[in-house]
Amino acid sequence: MPRPPGHGPGFEVRRQKIIDTAAELFARQGYAATSVNDLGRAVGLAKGALYYYIDSKENLLIEIQSRVMAPLLSRAREIAALDADPLVRLRLLSESLLTIIFRRLDHIWVYEHDYRSLTGDYLQTLLGQRAEFERLVRGLLTKAMERGSFRAVDPHVATLQFLNLHNHTYQWVKPDGHWDAAYLSRAYCDTLLRGFGAPGAALPDVEEAAEAFKRDRPDLPLDPEAEWRSASVAS
Repeated sequence: MPRPPGHGPGFEVRRQKIIDTAAELFARQGYAATSVNDLGRAVGLAKGALYYYIDSKENLLIEIQSRVMAPLLSRAREIAALDADPLVRLRLLSESLLTIIFRRLDHIWVYEHDYRSLTGDYLQTLLGQRAEFERLVRGLLTKAMERGSFRAVDPHVATLQFLNLHNHTYQWVKPDGHWDAAYLSRAYCDTLLRGFGAPGAALPDVEEAAEAFKRDRPDLPLDPEAEWRSASVAS
């Protein structure tokens, strides 16, 4: 969201910190159970001063959802358009999704549990973004089937399998634990490739190809939200 006229750079820095705190509170207490007064106490601002930064409680939820979907969808579009085997693109997309989950655990919790608290156009926009991400995943899975790398299965069911394997990671993962996004992506995609692989198909060396892309493009797929966040703070 652009900085309102008349506000200095300190305004946006403070606003971003308030959104961080809101994500923590919503994840711990739930969006509906967290009041504006709760948030004000957590950030040390009276209600009137808080509204100067956030406009409304729902606006905080919009911002949290956007922090998840805006960078993820942008990177997913970029990966889907790469000139690479669809299996390699699925691997890169997998790691980007898991990187967002690792970096934004509080946000992901709110994203998964509280998105239906949005109303009107905001809810429809989010649902449209979710649907587009699913279409990108389904498109890559379908391409892998058309090339004979994957068995011919229901693309919708295959998409749900891909998403379910990744999307529940936030419930148990520990960012400071033994596993990182790259490790889990390798493990998840190995399971997917073995499960969907067509009998007798010669599957490409996905890991080697993915590593080559990451060497040539160090922004793919690591930290897909860092650039977006920097731009938001600088705007």
